[in-house]
Amino acid sequence: MSNPFDSWYHERESAWLYRVVADAETDPRLQQLFRALSQAAEEQAVHWARIANPGEFRPQLRSRLVAWLVRRLGPRALKPVLAAMKLRGLSAYGAAPAVAGHLMPVTVQDVGQRHRSVTGGNNLRAAVFGVNDGLVSNVSLILGVAGAGASGSVILTSGLAGLLAGSLSMASGEYVSVRSQREMYEYQIGLERDELAEYPAEEAEELALIYQARGLELEQARAVATRLMANPQQALNTLAREELGLNPDELASPWSAAIFSFCAFGSGALLPLLPFLLHATGRDATLWALVLTGFALFGVGMALSLFSGRSAWRGGMRMLLIGAAAAACTFGLGRALGSVLN
Repeated sequence: MSNPFDSWYHERESAWLYRVVADAETDPRLQQLFRALSQAAEEQAVHWARIANPGEFRPQLRSRLVAWLVRRLGPRALKPVLAAMKLRGLSAYGAAPAVAGHLMPVTVQDVGQRHRSVTGGNNLRAAVFGVNDGLVSNVSLILGVAGAGASGSVILTSGLAGLLAGSLSMASGEYVSVRSQREMYEYQIGLERDELAEYPAEEAEELALIYQARGLELEQARAVATRLMANPQQALNTLAREELGLNPDELASPWSAAIFSFCAFGSGALLPLLPFLLHATGRDATLWALVLTGFALFGVGMALSLFSGRSAWRGGMRMLLIGAAAAACTFGLGRALGSVLN
């Protein structure tokens, strides 16, 4: 069970932010949703107040800053921030307008389907960016060392060290990031579990309000919510998906993310090293490293155009020019440092 004072404060903070969002919202249907959610949160705060005996509610600095941004940028632009504040009903922004005959989900599988549809695309995009980071960073390192006049063996050693250091850095950073995100999501789901145990009827009503905002008649929305809430585990999964935008069954694994990041960066960083690993020497090895990296960067730029909707050729050329600029800068710096040190 969560701390009663924390639960009271969270409900009061949520009620306050819901009113801010409702006032900033221009869609009357969404205004009604967030005002109703604000009222529900106030009622739930009363429940916790009887246990916690709290004092006067004062919004924290973070809450006031979020409210300030919502008033100026609008709720839609602040959706990720509002989700991190554990505001509910945000899935109404992502839903298509309701049409006659539109069927609301009636099972957990139906409710979570839209969240599963983007996972593969996100992994592909992360892989492309990881390869790109490895390419640019290691070819820049290789050219910087080559510009200083180092031998082939020194360039190879430096490149391998850059590959390993960069891969480990990316993997450790991704592990910490995903671990922190997962802990936040698990905490939010834990709060949802506590609230479901304390006031299931109110949680069902909130779910019905979300479905109503997405186009369903209120009585029909209540009937759907009641069916979904009949099973406690199914109810928790549904509330996590609809109120928090989370799929409890698909929380990212920090170890998988770290390994994925390590491999993506390492594969990109390995490519400029291939000529040196194949015993090419001197200027020939450096030129081959540039050619291989140039083709790879152009391919990465074309792949990224799949996510931006822009011209594949323009995307390829842009990435090639960015990589060339980074490599030229490090080569020039290496040449200057080599002249000074020698």
